[in-house]
Amino acid sequence: MSRLIGVVTVARSDYGHLTPLLHAIRAATDLRLQLFVAGAHLLPRFGMTVGAIEADGWPIAARIMGATDDDTPEAIAASTGAAVAGFGLAFAEAHPDLLVVLGDRVEMLAAAVAALPFALPVAHVHGGEVTEGAIDEQARHAITKLAHLHFAAAEPYAARIRAMGEEGWRVHTTGAPGLDRLAGLATLSREALASRLGLALRRPTLLVTFHPETLAAGDVPQQVNELATALEKVEGDAVVTFPGADTASGAIITRLRALERTRPHTRLLESLGDDVYASLLREADVMIGNSSSGLIEAPSFALPVVNVGDRQRGRLRGDNVIDVGPDRDAIVAAIARALDPAFRRALAGRPNPYGDGRAAPRIVRVLREVELGPRLVRKRFVDHGAGDR
Repeated sequence: MSRLIGVVTVARSDYGHLTPLLHAIRAATDLRLQLFVAGAHLLPRFGMTVGAIEADGWPIAARIMGATDDDTPEAIAASTGAAVAGFGLAFAEAHPDLLVVLGDRVEMLAAAVAALPFALPVAHVHGGEVTEGAIDEQARHAITKLAHLHFAAAEPYAARIRAMGEEGWRVHTTGAPGLDRLAGLATLSREALASRLGLALRRPTLLVTFHPETLAAGDVPQQVNELATALEKVEGDAVVTFPGADTASGAIITRLRALERTRPHTRLLESLGDDVYASLLREADVMIGNSSSGLIEAPSFALPVVNVGDRQRGRLRGDNVIDVGPDRDAIVAAIARALDPAFRRALAGRPNPYGDGRAAPRIVRVLREVELGPRLVRKRFVDHGAGDR
């Protein structure tokens, strides 16, 4: 009898990482796929990216409502609670055998919490990582303790999961599944990309994504203003993407809209799509902001990254990353360094610390072979240094 694998996606960011896994699950003759869609996918302000999921042909088992355009802490707390209830209703109807969640968003945490009373095994992708500037840090580690299987993107992350008391047989170092899609993804020529974006893509071409540091939400307006002011001092065409649906994201969107109006050759876009985004990773001269993509995917393109602020503090990074504080002059100087041809030449052939682009088959092998039942759902805490029995 085939296993029913539920997968949760809550935003354009995790959907891109999950797509190779969705393909691998669908291709497995002994697995069946259920897709649970929630969060920013269902919000018009963030592009209603559920439409992209439908256009890609994925059947949606349930839409979990409750996300809100209000980015205040109390609204996000309320929407998280609503998501727990919504996921609970969806799981009661769909009866998945295993549930896959990825990363660190509170909507993913809501799905893992909702799975708990069903004794529904949870498999967590991208656990063990550290992002000291965001509440995602706590959400990620909470999901780890709720999860029964762990698919880490690198061995240091797997070691951290084990140090959190997880039994060694549950922890698998697979690499980042988001890298799998890069090898086979059809990308656009520079001319076709420029046409899709409505931007000439003069060099230097800047790719900009900036998310709130949710542990310092009060500082976000000043931080994004420093970034925008720096961009006004730098020449080139800038493709700017929306932030995630986090506390204080509205302040970022407002300032970036102003930047689009005042800075020539700037486009602000709600969502790009995989083909456009991968094409930009190939064609851009520098990525600027604080997206995890700068650390995970950009190294595969030897793309220089100016990482602003503390949101990604603690994560593994390749030699392509230049860390800088949220200060306009420091950002301008870091961009100049990143655009130095010698800097990019030095990145050629450097390995990506997040894997070899073959994570999805490794994950699917575990999903199909792991024994379902009491051993999987009854978790035991392994004290550090006690070993795995």
